[in-house]
Amino acid sequence: MNKLRFVVSLITNDNDYQREQAAAALEAAVRLDVEVQTLFADNDAINQSQQLLKIIQTADAGVDAILVEPASRTCFPKVAHAAVAAGIGWGVLNCEPDYLRELHSPRNAPVFAVSADNAQVGRIQGWQLAAILPKGGSVLYIQGPSGSAATEQRAAGMYESKPENVKIKVLKSGNWTEDGGYQTVASWLRLSTSHKEQVDAVQAQNDFLALGAKKAIQEQTSGEERKTKSRLPFLGVDGLPRTGQEWVRQHLLTATVVVPAITATALEIVVAAIREQSQPPERTLLPPRSFPEPDALASRISVRF
Repeated sequence: MNKLRFVVSLITNDNDYQREQAAAALEAAVRLDVEVQTLFADNDAINQSQQLLKIIQTADAGVDAILVEPASRTCFPKVAHAAVAAGIGWGVLNCEPDYLRELHSPRNAPVFAVSADNAQVGRIQGWQLAAILPKGGSVLYIQGPSGSAATEQRAAGMYESKPENVKIKVLKSGNWTEDGGYQTVASWLRLSTSHKEQVDAVQAQNDFLALGAKKAIQEQTSGEERKTKSRLPFLGVDGLPRTGQEWVRQHLLTATVVVPAITATALEIVVAAIREQSQPPERTLLPPRSFPEPDALASRISVRF
């Protein structure tokens, strides 16, 4: 019997979490005795859709299912329909498209979504702010790309759980990279008003944005302002063992939110569905966790920045 073959389509190779997604898929493929081909879209939704359509339209591709983390918030409905029409399974990662129910039929190839619980990621961010700012304060909050569902869900969760006495100043990055965080904060620092604004913490929607923000503050300020702002708490999201968690241990970041790599779970779901000839659950959410836990984080904060 030929091995099952899968394509894992990811947004970019310039992001540590995306690379972890790729590594997790390959590890799961060995364990499940299947073949996996990984593609990266270079942050380009058009490129990603064209890559996938080429695979779907290639008669001898022999692909059993596609797992895609979309660079577009639409999650490629036309590509999804084309895949299912060709008998190819369709799994969406970290996105919750409206078209799932339409395609989720026992007669179709497996169709499902797996996502980190990004609303809960945001709630954890709010609880972290409560822990480090017990008397309230002002937070510079750096969001990811505006086209991302994770961006909106994390922000909504944060606003839901943060204390009322914590005020948020939002800056928006065009991507999820360290350079994105650096450029976003450097642009803000070029505004004369930025030097007069009170900032008690910097929180970003991923660890690289937080690290880029910290470098911008260190390089684009001087004197007393640099000394004060460089000592601010910096908090991120993703919490991979060798980056986010390690940066917390090294005190480069104050805290992070550990978001599980979901490609392994998605691959397990689709392999089981194909082998059992069943339709998997329409949506699966994986829980994040705070690193460190908010109570432990609160005990570490002895100075109000």
